[in-house]
Amino acid sequence: MSSPSLPAISALATLPDKAITGILDLLFEPSIDLHSLTLPAIRSVCSVSAPTQLLSYNDLIDIIRTELLALQGQAARHAELSPSQARLAARSHLLGILGAHPRLGAKRVESAQSAAEQAQLQQASVEEADKLAALNAEYESSFPGLIYVVYVNGRSREVIMRNIRDRIKRGDYGMEEIEAIEAMAARTMAAGSQAD
Repeated sequence: MSSPSLPAISALATLPDKAITGILDLLFEPSIDLHSLTLPAIRSVCSVSAPTQLLSYNDLIDIIRTELLALQGQAARHAELSPSQARLAARSHLLGILGAHPRLGAKRVESAQSAAEQAQLQQASVEEADKLAALNAEYESSFPGLIYVVYVNGRSREVIMRNIRDRIKRGDYGMEEIEAIEAMAARTMAAGSQAD
């Protein structure tokens, strides 16, 4: 099964919103929250009067990464005693984006990119799959609303399971959000580099 190809980055400015959201779904996991967050930023950068130009998909991914980190900054203030509606909305959108990523070792994933990345994890023995499922559950219990996200990039199951354990022990919710954003960007930049 071949994955759909991305159009030339120079074509982005002339594409309709639906085509751009389709591109986002190829680069990232499908997420309506990601669409609503990033489409205005993409349109702004791609406008005729925009002083900057997207020269590569990595430029686009960097813009999206910046938008996600800004959203995380708004959401991080959610821990206040009486968070504002804007901060609650930021938290909801961020979790909608990060939660679109499949669990490690999941048998069914939405994107071809995730399927390829997780192929080695899906070949685990029943015992290893059970350990990974237990670690996923422990992680999600430690960080309600989050799914463990890492750029697999050929790492072994053992290395990944040790990383999950280390991050659970660290216990820093905000750092988990940032690490998830950085992992999504790193994974997507690797795919975007192949498209340019």
